[in-house]
Amino acid sequence: MLSKKKKIFILAGMVALLVVTGCLNIFLNNRATKASASDSVSYGNFFTTYRTDRQTTRDQTIMYLDAIINNEASTAEAVADAESQKLTLTKNMDLELVLEGLIKALGFEDAIVTASTENINIIIKSDELTENEVAQVLDIIVSETDKTALDVRIIPVE
Repeated sequence: MLSKKKKIFILAGMVALLVVTGCLNIFLNNRATKASASDSVSYGNFFTTYRTDRQTTRDQTIMYLDAIINNEASTAEAVADAESQKLTLTKNMDLELVLEGLIKALGFEDAIVTASTENINIIIKSDELTENEVAQVLDIIVSETDKTALDVRIIPVE
């Protein structure tokens, strides 16, 4: 049997551990609450994340297309289609890069352009856009591409 002093010592140790556990729990919950409040979607991170995701997807697509092109078992039609898709993707990448640079040259902090066969989407880092700013962006898109103003979507984000 344990002596009375040992029992008191063990009981005091358990109470101390319980207090430390409670304090640690409160501290970690407060920290998690503060982190989740400040982790709301940051558009600065949105632009960086979007570009990274877009590049990763494109790299993977190019890798698949190269695999089709370099595979001896691929038919001539499959190779021609893969080469055509790769050329279209490369042209869209170049176009998007040029358009993003021209839009940033207008004084916007950041912009993302996605070009497809049907339309062009532009996400601009701005609280709101004036009619003049929209006209300037549309002028760039229409002059650099074969798209009309109806084919362009401009989305401002803060």
